Amino acid sequence: MSLYYVNKNAQDSGEHEVHKESCEYLPTEDNLLFLGDFPTCAEALREARKHYPNVDGCYYCCFPCNKKDRNLKKYPLR
Repeated sequence: MSLYYVNKNAQDSGEHEVHKESCEYLPTEDNLLFLGDFPTCAEALREARKHYPNVDGCYYCCFPCNKKDRNLKKYPLR
């Protein structure tokens, strides 16, 4: 189980990013909404969608739940 947070500020692309408490890229405390203690990032994203419709997992701490950056890496722009 891990503690998860969602960034209150959307990224330029519109997503609110979900992070584990241990993430090196965790935003400052005033920009975080605590989601809870979950066994997987998928469950944390489900909880985050109750607050924000457009969410994504952090590339660094929630990679299995990251859609945007994984797709960009998989299909880079030329």
